[in-house]
Amino acid sequence: MSFLWGVMGGPSAGPQPSGAETIQKLCDRVASSTLLDDRRDAVRALKSLSKKYRLEVGTQAMEHLIHVLQTDRSDSEIIGYALDTLYNVISNDLEEEEQDDSEEENLTKVDDLGSQFTEIFIKQHENVTLLLTLVEEFDFHVRWPGVKLLTSLLKQQGPQVQQIILVSPMGVSRLMDLLADSREVIRNDGVLLLQQLTKSNAAIQKIVAFENAFERLLDIVTEEGNSDGGIVVEDCLLLLQNLLKNNNSNQNFFKEGSYIQRMKPWFEVGDDNCGWSAQKVTNLHLMLQLVRVLVSPTNPPGATSSCQKAVFHCGLLQQLCTILMATGVPADILTETINTVSEVIRGCQMNQDYFASVNAPSNPPRPAIVVLLMSMVNERQPFVLRCAVLYCFQCFLYKNQKGQGEIVSTLLPSTIDATGNSVSAGQLLCGGLFSTDSLSNWCAAVALAHALQENATLKEQLLRVQLATSIGNPPVSLLQQCTNILSQGDKIDRRGSKVQTRVGLLMLLCTWLSNCSIAVTHFLHNPANIPFLTGQIAENLGEEEQLVQGLCALLLGISIYYNDNSLENYRKEKLKQLIEKRIGRENFIEKLGFISKHELYSRAAQKPQPGFSSPEHMMFDHEFTKLVKELEGVISKAIYKSSEEDKKEEEVKKTLEQHDNIVTQYKKVIREQDQELEELKQRITTLMSQNEQLQATVTQQVSQIQQHKDQYNLLKVQLGKDTQHHNSHGDMFQMNGIQTEEVSKLKEELEEWKNKHELLQGQIREKDFLIEKLKSSQLEIGTTELSSQSSRSGGLDHSNELQKELEMLRSQLQLQSAEISQLLIENQKLQVMNTTADPVLGDSGAIVAKSSELEGQLEQQIKELKSEVKALSEEKESLKQHLDSSSSTVAILQDEKIKLQQEVAESKKEQDDLLVLLADQDQKLSALKIKLKDLGVPVEDEDDIESGDQGDEDEDVEEEEQD
Repeated sequence: MSFLWGVMGGPSAGPQPSGAETIQKLCDRVASSTLLDDRRDAVRALKSLSKKYRLEVGTQAMEHLIHVLQTDRSDSEIIGYALDTLYNVISNDLEEEEQDDSEEENLTKVDDLGSQFTEIFIKQHENVTLLLTLVEEFDFHVRWPGVKLLTSLLKQQGPQVQQIILVSPMGVSRLMDLLADSREVIRNDGVLLLQQLTKSNAAIQKIVAFENAFERLLDIVTEEGNSDGGIVVEDCLLLLQNLLKNNNSNQNFFKEGSYIQRMKPWFEVGDDNCGWSAQKVTNLHLMLQLVRVLVSPTNPPGATSSCQKAVFHCGLLQQLCTILMATGVPADILTETINTVSEVIRGCQMNQDYFASVNAPSNPPRPAIVVLLMSMVNERQPFVLRCAVLYCFQCFLYKNQKGQGEIVSTLLPSTIDATGNSVSAGQLLCGGLFSTDSLSNWCAAVALAHALQENATLKEQLLRVQLATSIGNPPVSLLQQCTNILSQGDKIDRRGSKVQTRVGLLMLLCTWLSNCSIAVTHFLHNPANIPFLTGQIAENLGEEEQLVQGLCALLLGISIYYNDNSLENYRKEKLKQLIEKRIGRENFIEKLGFISKHELYSRAAQKPQPGFSSPEHMMFDHEFTKLVKELEGVISKAIYKSSEEDKKEEEVKKTLEQHDNIVTQYKKVIREQDQELEELKQRITTLMSQNEQLQATVTQQVSQIQQHKDQYNLLKVQLGKDTQHHNSHGDMFQMNGIQTEEVSKLKEELEEWKNKHELLQGQIREKDFLIEKLKSSQLEIGTTELSSQSSRSGGLDHSNELQKELEMLRSQLQLQSAEISQLLIENQKLQVMNTTADPVLGDSGAIVAKSSELEGQLEQQIKELKSEVKALSEEKESLKQHLDSSSSTVAILQDEKIKLQQEVAESKKEQDDLLVLLADQDQKLSALKIKLKDLGVPVEDEDDIESGDQGDEDEDVEEEEQD
């Protein structure tokens, strides 16, 4: 124990052992001691020495410490000491007391040691798997050191450790449980561990995302207070960036999980924006970067577009615009907010329209675009902020012809505000274009070029813009003023790089003239422009001016390629001859190549956002680099083409234009048809809705009619009861002269119906008699005709059907006779009532009132009788139709009977002919037999009998076949 006392700092006598010797003894104690307490004390001592003697402990004790982790898992204390010791050995975090003047040398040594020890540890993959199982332990003294050690391993040898964790069973899922730990220390270190784990590994990023990482991390950010939270919020945001950056699958999962909506509370900034803490600025900066990751232009277009729409629909874009227009926001947050808004609206028409409608909270209110452009052309604003505003303006105009038209319209004479009360975007751009600050010139030129990008109509309209240069002088066109400033060059005193102004103007002119023959004609109409360009290209200037020479060559090439030969002095062929004489074709192509070979050109071509470290590097725009790529090869070919090739090319262009016109016409027709289809669809929907309403009203009316019918039936029953009551009391006074006439009419109708009934019965008897005759004839035919059984059975079936129809008619006639008998009874009653009512007509007034009521009831009954008469007449018509149909069927049956009789006669004739033939054959056979006998040929009787039998059989067969 004296040895341990010496290690732990207790009193000891004699010479002190060195650190390496002490560590060796401790390692022996860990390896050989059987008591757990001794091993625990030795590991504790190694832990205390591991920071000071890192190399010795790492080289001698690592194997023993790993063995302890494998064998002594039941004791959490020794496991914790072993993990802490390994962490001290592998980690590169230096204590402050160890730092001295030679800090850089120490750092390099430490890095080497940490990576070497990590490589030794992970050489056996089982060690990392063992560490993952220890991290699962809930004990704080085991889990926390395990998390720290695994984080240090990932820092030292990230890809190797990631691969081991990825192939281990449930490796990533075990680490995801750290986010759910109730102890904040372990949870926060778990976030740091996942940061290292998800770096540059898309497979692990996907697993972590699908293990519900987004939900847990956003919950942590909310619990910590969103942007007002501490460093934990920063760590969570960094982890979210790792999961989403350049990972389309996770971005799609984040959007579909409605997590973008949960980002809105992050950007709720109050009115009092004073005193932002450094941590809040960092957090908000990372939150804005996270939004930019989702809507980055480098993402697939479909994913970016869907995220942009989600940002708008959840109100996040509105929140960002609020920060943009707020006061007291730090400059770096404002800059990053502008960049974020830029990428949220880039290429999304809905978001661009909303941004155009945003106004700054000023008096009078101004559009946000105007306020931002004021900052861009103001040389007192920070350079980074001006670049952000330019990027925002470019994104606002990207694929936004409506926005381009609005910007250019502020420059046109018809829309300029004559009062001068408000400053428009066009006025700010012109002011920046012609100011004495070179950076403002460049930004305004690039912004105006974006307003003309891929829009030939606006390029033509911008030619109408006139500028008043000075009092008394006539106005000058914008194109002319740009060329004037370009030609003056070094004569104007400017702040900043003079080359920058010329480069900006040349980029504007190249964009303006490309794909616009009218603008080229206007440019060539000024006689000073071509000599200036040729002079610039032909001179031998320094490196800075080479860029200007290349752009002048590009502008001259555009003037040739898009020339429509409308000016005689500046036709394509003459301009090519001019280049050949003054510059030389090879020299011209060489100068043209200066643009794409420039370093700043390659930087600008990488991404849309202008990322310039200083104003001097601000030379090229991203969209302009695309134009140079497109035109460089085309212009080079155009310079070497002959006049005949130009003519052929013009013809091809004309045919292409004709085809384009035809296509546009078809497109118009298709659009019109689409509009008509939409209108028809709307009409169909309206008609369907009206139909549904009408059906609903019809059903209501049907139900109402049914209700009225039920009420009518009830009233009818009640009236019937009243009439019975009056009849029982002998109140039969309702008959008058009019009613007797109606009764007489009814009698006549009844007699007519009786006569008709008798006639119908006579006709039916005649039909019955005919049918009986047909039956008897068919039965006679059926005994003699075997071959026509199928046709006769059909006739019998038909006669059966006729019998059924006749029975139906008889039943209907019986019903009608019953109704007629009822009507006769009612008629007799009415006659009795008529005879009895005459002597009582002179009674009192009360009886008269009752009689009037009974008259109304009798009128109703008369109406009902009339309706019944109508029904009887209809039935009569139907009976006539039935009789006609039965007569037609009788005629058909008679025709069939005649046909059958003809067939029977024909069959009898055929049988007679066959009998005659058989008799002839018998005679011939007998004659032949006699001849054979005369010749001496024996003829047996059996053969005769067989032949006779065979002949009989043949005759029977032939008769059957004929039948």
